[in-house]
Amino acid sequence: KSGLDPSGAWHAWGMACLKAGNLTSAREKFNRCLKPPMDLNQLNHGSRLVQDVIQYLESTVKPVLITDDDYFATLRELEATLRTRSLSLEMMCEGKIQHNSYYQECLFYLHSYGTNLAIISFYMRHDCMREALLHLLNKESPSEVFIEGIFIPSYESGKLHMLENLLETIDPGLESWGVYLIAACKYLQRKNYYHILYELQQFMKDHVRAAMTCIRFFTHGAKSYTELGGKQMWLLKIKDHLKVYLQEVSRSSGRKKMAFTFRKKMSATDVSRHINTVDLQMEVTKFLHQCESSGASQMTDSSLPTLFGNNNMKMDVACKVILEGKNIEEGFGIAFRVLQDFQLEATEVYSKVAKQLVKQQKYSEIQQLLKCVNESGVAAKNDGDNIILNCLNEFKNIPAEDLDNLIQDMDSDENKIQAYMMCNKLRSAYLVSVRQEKARAVQLVQHVWQLAESSGDHVVKAICAQWL
Repeated sequence: KSGLDPSGAWHAWGMACLKAGNLTSAREKFNRCLKPPMDLNQLNHGSRLVQDVIQYLESTVKPVLITDDDYFATLRELEATLRTRSLSLEMMCEGKIQHNSYYQECLFYLHSYGTNLAIISFYMRHDCMREALLHLLNKESPSEVFIEGIFIPSYESGKLHMLENLLETIDPGLESWGVYLIAACKYLQRKNYYHILYELQQFMKDHVRAAMTCIRFFTHGAKSYTELGGKQMWLLKIKDHLKVYLQEVSRSSGRKKMAFTFRKKMSATDVSRHINTVDLQMEVTKFLHQCESSGASQMTDSSLPTLFGNNNMKMDVACKVILEGKNIEEGFGIAFRVLQDFQLEATEVYSKVAKQLVKQQKYSEIQQLLKCVNESGVAAKNDGDNIILNCLNEFKNIPAEDLDNLIQDMDSDENKIQAYMMCNKLRSAYLVSVRQEKARAVQLVQHVWQLAESSGDHVVKAICAQWL
């Protein structure tokens, strides 16, 4: 008569019927106020009214678990156990919901008015993980329901292995679980739960992704190569995963192609290349670990480069290896292999090394570097000269004697002249210029004359003018 919403009254009446044990009448009353959700896959447990009903029904039944210690029970406890069992109000240890009217009533309300997440969560609360998984599959629920309803409760309660066993029992190839497993991996990565992620990837036999997780374990948080030296077991694990993957690929290529839809694929060539990278990283780690242990290491970079980074980081590794040995020659071989294997810009790396040596005032070692570069067998004609010119571009304050030694080591007269001009050694530039072929010599001497005029070097200007 007053036009108020009657659903609250129907709900209260239904709850009263439940408490009186009149389940049929309760269903009738709740039918007038409860409605099924618009979207069964929404990430909640349905309306508050439905949750109240389930909560009450679950609290009414106190399941008795039969344990090995039951024979110590008192007669009264034993009597209670037998009475409960005879009424079938029990949850067995295997977690199967027995034909108990209150549990069946829960399922009726959940299937009629609850979300898929609510149904799955109910099964999980009562140790019916298999039923939860089958419901998920049958309803083709999205991966978010799997994460919220099954995966998170499983690892939080230490039942991840049980979950893995059931997934395998239901589908030994795991193909029907592919979408859910990949979603679980992404979730763990977002949460930075890398140890659980690695365990899951091993269960999935997703060897390429497991290898990538091992790379993260190797590199993450390390501040020195001494630390990386203690984490080399992860490099061995990367190799193991990649080798197993190669074996599986070669086995399956002979047979009918298997549809590993969710496992990361990689060509055999790429896998072999990655194995080679791991081998080289092991060599680099061993070498730099020894350098740091012996105190030879002088570089104090905040970032720690490894061969698992981009090309710039790989170039940093090559620089580090050359600079941190007892001398340039000691680390050059490993650095050269890094440059060759990854097809890096060698001259750029050598120039960076040379600039570091100038900063450290190790001018004789620049000459040793040039010797190594020339003896490597792949250096272009002007590589050594370009390395010196790059250094002179940045550093004008190299001591005169060392500067002369460096310029004298250059191959091309043209480059020597350019170097002398850069360092304002115009007399030396003039002396090399006049030794060139006549027409070229005239051009060069004119250039020296112009520089002498603009810098106010009257002596060199006069010599140039006289020669011209």
